[in-house]
Amino acid sequence: MSDHRPQIARPLYTAEERRRRDASVWTLVQGVLAPAQFFIFLVSLILVLRYLATGEGEAAATASVVVKTLALYAIMITGSIWEKEVFGRYLFAPAFFWEDVFSMLVLALHTAYLAALACGWLDARGLMFLALAAYGAYVVNATQFLLKLRAARLQEPARDKTEMECAL
Repeated sequence: MSDHRPQIARPLYTAEERRRRDASVWTLVQGVLAPAQFFIFLVSLILVLRYLATGEGEAAATASVVVKTLALYAIMITGSIWEKEVFGRYLFAPAFFWEDVFSMLVLALHTAYLAALACGWLDARGLMFLALAAYGAYVVNATQFLLKLRAARLQEPARDKTEMECAL
């Protein structure tokens, strides 16, 4: 006989994890780096698309992808430190497991771009298409994180209300 009771989803953060998240300087760092990286991405995307459409601005497009990749490395490193402080592990904490898995693909594609650039494995157009693949993966990953953060915000008022009711 199967159990048909609804399963209660584990909140994204326990009370202790939320306390550590709120106290961590890395939360602020992530809050600054994420929109900065998104802005860099938008500028770079425009430059890459401009190069692919017109053949002009190869150096600017190439430099912008390198800057975007460096920003990605910065957010990945600081994000891992944040995850260690909040969840006790550098990567693949259950709360962010799938986001971290997809982040590895994003990181691999951006790193492949740098390797192809440094080793001359692709011509300029090939590099730009590789950059677009990396950017597509980045958009999916950024969406994952935004949805996760939205879910966390939706859980917090409910949890705060439940904690208040339990205190009464």
